[in-house]
Amino acid sequence: MRVDVRPVEVEVIEPLRDLFRAEADCQIVRDSILPRGLADAYLATCDGEAAGYGGVWNEHFPNRVVEFHTIEQYRETHSALFRAFIASSGARDLEAQTNMPGMLGLLEEFGSGPVEEHILFKDGPSTRLECPGGQFRRRRTEDEGPEGEWVVEVEGEVVAGGGVLTHYNPPYRDIYMEVDVSWRRAGIGCFIVQELRRVCHDRGWVPAARCDPGNVGSRRTLERGGMVECGRLLAARIRPEYLGQV
Repeated sequence: MRVDVRPVEVEVIEPLRDLFRAEADCQIVRDSILPRGLADAYLATCDGEAAGYGGVWNEHFPNRVVEFHTIEQYRETHSALFRAFIASSGARDLEAQTNMPGMLGLLEEFGSGPVEEHILFKDGPSTRLECPGGQFRRRRTEDEGPEGEWVVEVEGEVVAGGGVLTHYNPPYRDIYMEVDVSWRRAGIGCFIVQELRRVCHDRGWVPAARCDPGNVGSRRTLERGGMVECGRLLAARIRPEYLGQV
């Protein structure tokens, strides 16, 4: 069997990325990186037939694998294709979500010294949080305070802001929020998370979120607002014995 990996335009691998998204069945936090040109695309073939693809960061995390997927009928060659991909792309690092078995398996097989970069959250149970005297509404032109398309106003003051990021694999959307320092620890953060979840539900979207592992306050706010931890984003060095091999 002849294995080959070569750089291509991202449009070439989009049908394969659709298969990757369908198999993942979760929010892919780096879904926009290849289409935005922040990573280089590669096509993997077996005896001239498309067998999979990969992407390697060229900005922010140069030479780090951001995606790699082998289609089902070539799954037994997954490791061999990845070794050829490393050799062709010059990748030195890789990242993986723990809730995506294909990428996680590669990190466990080829990586060393994994580091947790983000905690990932999915939509959880319904909540009935209240914000006495608070109003959740769209931002107005004249509004000041924390940024975001949506705000929480208390006594005429914008005390929190947030929104929903849409550059993720549909139907998933990422929630973000910020509470003014002087209004923290009053339950406003978890309230705006709850309300942003409702915005997502009303539009047929599936809310998701992430935070840094060391940000205990953000993590607790997301959980109290109804989000549930579903995975971690890990990054690791590719072990030296695999570099330059095919």
